[in-house]
Amino acid sequence: MSGAGEILVVGLGPGPEFWRTPEASAALERATDLVGYQPYLARCPERPGQMRHGSDNRVELERARLAIDLASAGRVVAVVSGGDPGVFAMAAAVVEAVEADAAARHLSVTVMPGVSAMQAAAARLGAPLGHDFCAISLSDNLKPWTLVERRLRAAAAGDFVVALYNPASKARPTRIFDAFDLLRNVKAGSTPVAFARAVGRPDERIVVTTLAEADPSIVDMATLVIIGSSESRLIDRPGGTPWILSPRQAGGGAA
Repeated sequence: MSGAGEILVVGLGPGPEFWRTPEASAALERATDLVGYQPYLARCPERPGQMRHGSDNRVELERARLAIDLASAGRVVAVVSGGDPGVFAMAAAVVEAVEADAAARHLSVTVMPGVSAMQAAAARLGAPLGHDFCAISLSDNLKPWTLVERRLRAAAAGDFVVALYNPASKARPTRIFDAFDLLRNVKAGSTPVAFARAVGRPDERIVVTTLAEADPSIVDMATLVIIGSSESRLIDRPGGTPWILSPRQAGGGAA
């Protein structure tokens, strides 16, 4: 195999180009090939001579292996992810594929961070992640639902703010309801909840409510869900969406 190829794992951010880092933009410009989920490729600027290799959203390892093959042939391959590639995205798939292919370990692989969906949502919501938080994917495509339930209970017991990724899809329309049923049994109904859909894009929609009043039916795969801790509180803003504050001082401890 040629040693000249590179793999650039690029985080596109949650949507608008101005939230894409200069490093990511430079990588997209330099790449000979772009590999990714088709809607993410559509967000990348066109460049003459650059090859695009699109696929659907459930073939992460296949995309990673294709990137290895292309880079092994001397190509500069940008593997694109929405948000940050290290958060439920392509960095893990690329590293896993390289781990399984000893011959690929000579390749230059660079992971480039991006603004994550939960960071973008938090910026719209004030300061919901101001204290300890965790992120959980509700997808049970690659793990059993019993494990998701165990992690939700542990997060609730630890009183973390929780960011829920991959909350619902056509193949998994009920899991968000299952998650809310579980959390309503272990957390106060007054706990702040936010549904942040397509943040930064023209169809952005932010809904701030409480755990008792939340309607999970409005959730889809473009939605990031944030569920507060016992310390989180709503701050009304006349004429605007309420903020969620998770104060830095929590549980009586020092900030």
